[in-house]
Amino acid sequence: MSRVDRIAILDGGTYYHHFAINTPEYRPYFDQIIYAPELDETDLNPFNALIVIDRLNPDLLRKHAAQLIDFANQGKTLVVFGEVEAHTWLPGARWVQRPTNFWWWLEPGADPGLRIVAPEHSLFRHLTLQDATWHYHGLFQPPLGASRLIVLHEEDLMDSPADGDRYDAILYEDRVSTGGRLLVTCLDPFYHHGSSFMPATTRFIAKFLEWLQVDLAQGADRE
Repeated sequence: MSRVDRIAILDGGTYYHHFAINTPEYRPYFDQIIYAPELDETDLNPFNALIVIDRLNPDLLRKHAAQLIDFANQGKTLVVFGEVEAHTWLPGARWVQRPTNFWWWLEPGADPGLRIVAPEHSLFRHLTLQDATWHYHGLFQPPLGASRLIVLHEEDLMDSPADGDRYDAILYEDRVSTGGRLLVTCLDPFYHHGSSFMPATTRFIAKFLEWLQVDLAQGADRE
């Protein structure tokens, strides 16, 4: 029987992609590293999840959008990280431009405003809000029927985390826009880990990959 937790990742060829992907704790999760310009030469059928690493060239992703969407439509999981202009090629992704506050943590009592609004989701048995908190580059408005997982809490808009389905997302799960699952975020952990700053990103990747592998296996058991 073939494995159900096979994961591939796209590599843009930068120093931070190479460093992050080949971090000893992370490398065993990836069954194949695919150089993004060669994606159209790669058979994706053996994989159950494909990770679009952050800060890939958006022109390449637009070029290969049909292949990526077809992968998801086969009932598989497509993970899309930040700074790849996902709203220009990914179904259902709508972008909300916001300035990035790189230095919020220097302010006494600072709160960047992120909130988990789906604490029952299995991801949060592995990952904490602190692991997902450094800064963000804009926001997403998920399509109707998608599940917001982490949102931006704004005092003038949001009365409680239970209202999270009304607000813009840092991370969401979409099972409606394709025949599979899209996990979409504006976060860019591979860039920061690969550039050796932002400790939260190192934790985020480790815990996210741990969850993804477990989730893929458990999902197959439920079928």
